[in-house]
Amino acid sequence: MSRLFMFEKPLGMRDTLPELYEKKYRVRAHLAETFKLWGYQFIETPTLEYYETVGAASAIHDAQLFKLLDKEGHTLVLRPEMTTPIARVAASKLLQEDLPVRLAYSANVFRAQQREGGRPAEFEQIGIECVNENTVSCDGEVIALLISSLKKAGLEKFQVSIGHVGFAQELFVQILGTNGRATALRKFLYEKNYVGYREHVQALNLSSIDKQRLLQLLQLRGGEEVLSSAADIIENGQGKKAINELKELWEVIKDYGYVDHVKFDFSIASHMSYYSGILYEVYAGNVGFPIGNGGRYSLIEKFGKNASAAGFAVRLDMLLEALGGGQLENDTHCIFFSQERRGEAFIAARKMREQGQKVVLQDINGVNSLDAFTKKFAETSFLIGGRSNE
Repeated sequence: MSRLFMFEKPLGMRDTLPELYEKKYRVRAHLAETFKLWGYQFIETPTLEYYETVGAASAIHDAQLFKLLDKEGHTLVLRPEMTTPIARVAASKLLQEDLPVRLAYSANVFRAQQREGGRPAEFEQIGIECVNENTVSCDGEVIALLISSLKKAGLEKFQVSIGHVGFAQELFVQILGTNGRATALRKFLYEKNYVGYREHVQALNLSSIDKQRLLQLLQLRGGEEVLSSAADIIENGQGKKAINELKELWEVIKDYGYVDHVKFDFSIASHMSYYSGILYEVYAGNVGFPIGNGGRYSLIEKFGKNASAAGFAVRLDMLLEALGGGQLENDTHCIFFSQERRGEAFIAARKMREQGQKVVLQDINGVNSLDAFTKKFAETSFLIGGRSNE
């Protein structure tokens, strides 16, 4: 083995050491428990999917897909996100009765990175999908569950920023005439390059009034009061429909008691092309990227079923960063034993484990530095030599 690769990992891949693994396990458990209490059932899909179906239907850029060939020559992909595989399963197996279906998942997804940049190429998403339910009540439920699960995980300060795909899309078409001319503006919004957005708007051959309408889009952020401001810059059509949906959504979230955690932001855009209505991002602490996102989407139609859905995904690594890096409480007991009292030590450990206590059994002859090793445990016991040495 080359020394160059002895300790190296492929670009964007990371190891998870025991303490971080335990933190992820606990946070994941809190989220999963909350999902189940709201009636969502967990599902698993294959790590590998066909490129022609899931790979092509996914909104992840083709250059970010990990591709490989099977023995028959079919192109496969490592799943880049979970929404598209779940749409495949729902369309093929779960919608025969044409009823709402509530699903949850926790899985690793894979997106190739062009350069390190600190971004992982493999990361865990945990989330839910409310399938075949197209009411604003469903959108509100999904957002309320997102807030409830984050609070259960221990996150106190966070904000869900809510927008609507239809509003900016309609505004751009009304002013620019075609969807194609709006592509550059949408890209600036997705990249949150507001300076570039303003400069591009100023350079367009438009009236000062229309330029001002486009610039005002960036100011539409806040509570319920911004909805009336949004109505002032949009003409009738899909834009008004989007505002009405957001008004209804606010009332739903108010009934859940969670309006303190939400704000409207009409400048939100997504690179996920399947979003078709309300969409949102979650921000917390000093984390520079959204720790989660979601929205209403039309993706299941690509798999032959006419059904809408809403859902969200939380990045577990981002959530852990938002929760902070505090040390886990050490509650493990270690029993050191010598050969003479091995059986006695095994019995003692079994009794403690039956009571739910974590216990490590350690032959004292297998430790080079006893002082350093004992510091790893909350409590220690020594069963060595004769009973007088206990």
